[in-house]
Amino acid sequence: MQGEVEQQAPMQMVLRVKHPSSLSSGSDEAAEGEGSSRSALSVFKAKEEQIERKKMEVRDKVFAQLGRVEEESKRLAFIRQELEGMADPTRKEVESIQRRIDTVNRQLKPLSKSCVKKEKEYKEVLEAYNEKSKEKGILVNRLIELVSESERMRMKKLEELNKTVDSLY
Repeated sequence: MQGEVEQQAPMQMVLRVKHPSSLSSGSDEAAEGEGSSRSALSVFKAKEEQIERKKMEVRDKVFAQLGRVEEESKRLAFIRQELEGMADPTRKEVESIQRRIDTVNRQLKPLSKSCVKKEKEYKEVLEAYNEKSKEKGILVNRLIELVSESERMRMKKLEELNKTVDSLY
C-alpha cells in the first residue's frame, strides 16, 4: 500500500508539471518546475527500475519452481512406468488364469447338471434295486419254507411207506 502511494506521488508531480493549469507565467517557477519534474522523473524511473527488478526476481523464482515441478513430474512419470512394469507380468498371468477359470466354469456347468441328473437316476435305480432285492429275499425265504415243508411231507410220506413196507414183511 505504501509502495502504491510512493508510486502515485511522482506521477502526480509529473502530471502537475505538464498540466496547463499548473503552468505559471514566471520564469523562476518554470525553472523550478523543470527541476522538480526532472527529480520526479528520476524518482519515477528509479521506482520503475525497482519494479522491473522485482518483476524479474519473481519471474526467475517462478521459472525455477516450474523447473522443479517439471523435474518432479518426470520423476513421478518414471516411477509410474516402473510400477506399471512391475505389475504388468503378474497382471498378464492373473488375466490368463482368470480366463482359464472362466473356461473351466463354463465346462463345469453342463457337467454339474449331468451329475445332478445322473445322481437322481442313480437314486431311482438304487431304490428300484433295493425293492427288487427285498422282493427276492421274501421269495427266497418263501422258497426255503416251501422246500422245507415239501421235504418234511416227503419224509413223512416215506416213513409211512416204509412202515407200510415193514408191516408187509
